[in-house]
Amino acid sequence: MEFLKTLGIKTKNRGASTGTSWSSSTKSGELEVVSPVDGTILASVYLASEDDYRNCIVAAKRAFNEWRSVPAPHRGEIVRQISNVLRTKKEPLGTLVSWEMGKSLQEGMGEVQEMIDICDFAVGQSRQLYGFTMASERPEHRLYDQYHPLGIVGIISAFNFPVAVWSWNAMISAVCGDTSIWKPSSKTPLTAIAVQNILATIIKANDLPEGIFNLIIGSGSSIGELMLQDTALPLLSVTGSTPVGRHAATTVANRLGRCILELGGNNAIILTPQANLNLAIPAIVFSAVGTAGQRCTSTRRVIVHEALYDQVKQALLRAYKSLQIGTPLDETIHVGPLIDQHAVSDYFNALNALEEQGGTILCGNRLLEGEGFESGCYVEPVLAEAENSFAIVQQETFAPILYLIRYSGGVENAIAIQNDVVQGLSSSIFTDNLQEAELFLSATGSDCGLANVNIGTSGAEIGGAFGGEKETGGGRESGSDAWKSYMRRQTNTINYGKEMPLAQGITFTI
Repeated sequence: MEFLKTLGIKTKNRGASTGTSWSSSTKSGELEVVSPVDGTILASVYLASEDDYRNCIVAAKRAFNEWRSVPAPHRGEIVRQISNVLRTKKEPLGTLVSWEMGKSLQEGMGEVQEMIDICDFAVGQSRQLYGFTMASERPEHRLYDQYHPLGIVGIISAFNFPVAVWSWNAMISAVCGDTSIWKPSSKTPLTAIAVQNILATIIKANDLPEGIFNLIIGSGSSIGELMLQDTALPLLSVTGSTPVGRHAATTVANRLGRCILELGGNNAIILTPQANLNLAIPAIVFSAVGTAGQRCTSTRRVIVHEALYDQVKQALLRAYKSLQIGTPLDETIHVGPLIDQHAVSDYFNALNALEEQGGTILCGNRLLEGEGFESGCYVEPVLAEAENSFAIVQQETFAPILYLIRYSGGVENAIAIQNDVVQGLSSSIFTDNLQEAELFLSATGSDCGLANVNIGTSGAEIGGAFGGEKETGGGRESGSDAWKSYMRRQTNTINYGKEMPLAQGITFTI
């Protein structure tokens, strides 16, 4: 595959890098990377050892001492150069994303575009690491706050966005003056190696120190656990399931570190009687089956008013029957494969539980076999009728399973159903009624971190802060003021007078 060579991917690859240097360790075992597209082995990676991790930490510490003193706009210039190289590598890197993860080629290219976009955002942010000046109650005093580089940022990313989520964290933290160490998912390590090779060209061209961008490939139980317990990492960004996030949060909190958690979603779209179905149906279908339902923002539930229920049900059935399933490298295909056999098992286990709990499967529930489906990872998207109270509906299944839920009465009832899950990531309402839309966006409306009107639950832009509430973890990444998470805040008071007045009117004489 020519795109692998273009990205510097070898038949056998090393699993740890401090920038331009790669580990020679092979003692931790070798990981074969199997494509969910057709079951072929793309390449293999030698997993990193504990010594490799320690070497990365030493390099990151050393680089931080230098990088934090580089003016922020100059750090932004390095990120701008990264953006430019990503533009030249968009096609091969996007193709690798599709081959390794299984998302459509369009989505693979879109993920690289998201990396480019966040780089551009970070370049602008490098000139806006601003603090505020406040009025002091004491005469001839100035009171203000400012932000300083924090240290080494640990990034633990998931398979479904193998490069974009890393870029949210790494590019913003880089302009903030931090160094980073990245542990990608063991299911998608090749895209991480490709990105590290891209970074190496910038490091060499600018004579930058080793350790600004570090890569470590290993299991969560070994390398991941080292990162969680390491006091050298003041901040960890963790993307994954809620159980993974809960363990990360308690472990890091025990050493008084910080976490940015991006965990599970159980996202819903509400359709009121005022919904425009010409907008709603395509949005629902894309949000539910895009990336084969393997986005944290994928739509899992559609909450439909009883006046529209039968019409919506029939419209969705027609749409589902028209879906084309197959290799994601074919741009006419709507649905590609699940990531691996474990995901296929989760798909069938969820459907068995649904029927046991009283739900009805309207379409889907089949593993596709034969020519073009050799990997055994292709399943039919499922449309099912369910109740929000079902235990399986309360869970997040990372698969293209969409539950139809009926509601009656006012939109308040639909919002209550939507909020009645432990997750709180993304949410949407389709309505042309201004009062319904504003209620949904109000303090008594959606309890999610993302709330949309007349668009689906997936496809967030990088300009806004991304993250959710409740068991989604409460973290925020990407745009808005998410950059503040990667810095340490300092309040400063300057006395430029010749007296020593105390705050709160206290007097102290000696």
